[in-house]
Amino acid sequence: MRAILVEKLCEPQDLRVQEVEAPAVRPGTLRLQVKAAGVNFFDILQCRGEYQVKPPLPFIPGAEVAGIVSEVGPGAEDFEVGDRVFASSGLGGFAEQAVVPVATTYAMPSSMSFEEGAAFPIIYPTSYAGLVFRANLQPKETLLVHAAAGGVGVAAVQIGKALGARVIATAGGDHKLEVARRAGADLCIDYRKEDFVERVKEATDGRGADVIYDSVGGDVFDRSLKCIAWNGRLLVIGFAGGEIPSVRANRILLKNISVVGLHWGAYAKYEPHRIAETFAALFALYSDDSIHPEIYKTYPLEEVPTALADLASRKTTGKLIVAP
Repeated sequence: MRAILVEKLCEPQDLRVQEVEAPAVRPGTLRLQVKAAGVNFFDILQCRGEYQVKPPLPFIPGAEVAGIVSEVGPGAEDFEVGDRVFASSGLGGFAEQAVVPVATTYAMPSSMSFEEGAAFPIIYPTSYAGLVFRANLQPKETLLVHAAAGGVGVAAVQIGKALGARVIATAGGDHKLEVARRAGADLCIDYRKEDFVERVKEATDGRGADVIYDSVGGDVFDRSLKCIAWNGRLLVIGFAGGEIPSVRANRILLKNISVVGLHWGAYAKYEPHRIAETFAALFALYSDDSIHPEIYKTYPLEEVPTALADLASRKTTGKLIVAP
């Protein structure tokens, strides 16, 4: 089969399609004919050896797939050949075939495209778990979403609106603001032209945002502490800006705020019951059209290096998809 194979740690532009042996189906797994695979920033870091998860070489990157079941392993009999599914694969997505754990595989709604399915397994549960389990977002609260035109940002805006919050979004440039607005944001702030701290204060009559969804880190995290409400929750999702911030504890004390983290991948180990709960809620939101993945572009397998370069440029919006 054709696949992107990382034989040695490298930059994404060095990746090439190769002919490799198809992976074997094991107990508790399914073989998929991959129709679409999601692209994530950590794919870049894994190729470089800079991610916290360091798979042994050689490996096929790609942690989200959608496709058609072509073989059912022992212990995976809840699925049948021909089923349309998406899965968190961990690895192996950038290939014509992938073997995925049945525990992280879900039947796709009939109305969901393969591209949407490949965009679903990571960003939507991340945003749902962050807003519901960690930040306890309530109806009529104000939610501030940074990087609101990116994959997790769009998901956070959509879920925040579905939960009844007033959503303020930050993004850079008119096109990205339009993506955030289309996702449901009530107020969009161009952080390149405006001070989001002052705009948030102005929009909330000086009170600040009840929940702040931060996937950027660095200075964005620091400045968010200046526009968070009393009893506010600052939700740490990631550090796409490249800098991991720190906070002086007196700032947490003075406003009675919480700084909470979200590591969705760890739920499988520590709170596995939450996973089924999360996807049941997300499928319900999808069925009533409250959430719908924003697809930036679909790339053929040969253009994985281009897809990763586009993602690293931070000029993209929503989710990037590879179609093997």
